[in-house]
Amino acid sequence: MSPGPHIRRAMIVLTMACTAWIGWQAPAHAMPGSTKGAAGEMPAFYDGELFTINSTELSATATAAILARNQGTNTIYVTNDLDDEQDFIPVIDAIQGDGFNPLWHQILIVFNRGVTPHQFTSDDEVLDAASGAHPEITLVDTGEVYRCSVVGKP
Repeated sequence: MSPGPHIRRAMIVLTMACTAWIGWQAPAHAMPGSTKGAAGEMPAFYDGELFTINSTELSATATAAILARNQGTNTIYVTNDLDDEQDFIPVIDAIQGDGFNPLWHQILIVFNRGVTPHQFTSDDEVLDAASGAHPEITLVDTGEVYRCSVVGKP
């Protein structure tokens, strides 16, 4: 005996709702394709708190001009280029109301030999890990600048 039309409709609606929910739950930084608009959104830590950011890489010409003249860029610390999937959630050094500038200088976090890679949640943690007699990490300037917006909390 097959289900009646009301049951079939309910099953279709439930299937569509589950599919939408699963798509919504997928991390934006793992989504293939365009990085424009919402597809460019990813989580980022700021002072131990998780935010959602949206980023777009600037051209090489714009980056060179900004780095040569603009001392007001913010810093985003990443484990891989922002265009690639991250091993850990990026860390930013400002949000709106705290020295925020939409131009972000990308700095790679490279874990030094013998150090177990782990998540940082603030720029202070990153800078502390990069300093001292036996630093945990090395910070590498990628020479890339992104336009990033802090769009909210996840």
